[in-house]
Amino acid sequence: MKIFKGLVLAIVLAALGAGPVQAGSEAPAGYYADQKVVYHNDGGPDGPAYVRRLLGNLRNHVEAVGRTHVEIRVVSHGDGVALFQAAATDKDLAGRIDALKAMGVRFLVCANTLRERRIDRGTLYGVTEDDVVPSGVAELARLQGMGFSYIHP
Repeated sequence: MKIFKGLVLAIVLAALGAGPVQAGSEAPAGYYADQKVVYHNDGGPDGPAYVRRLLGNLRNHVEAVGRTHVEIRVVSHGDGVALFQAAATDKDLAGRIDALKAMGVRFLVCANTLRERRIDRGTLYGVTEDDVVPSGVAELARLQGMGFSYIHP
């Protein structure tokens, strides 16, 4: 019965011109409305695996919607700041961050975390003074108030 329902749904979507999108491709014009999204990076429970998922999700999101149709900000606080500490010595990770920035993704870092953990911003890969926000959690709320959808992968 489940297979039949799935088949019926696929036929209806195909008839409406809303079929599946192939991986790695931009969606058909008009499929997604323009989006404003904030990703919450707190390091996740599984560290490096979380970072891989986060960066993959960001890339896939931009590729699906299209760079000119999505505004993405990543707010990092707490253990999420480790992403930029690791990238300072990991060229592959640094390259992935750079590629996402080139796609228009903006990374923001919590000043409270830096102060409380005694982390010098200069030791973080690619983090400028303009990338530091007073409070990560307050920034998440501020962006949601500005119409950004919240995602925590």
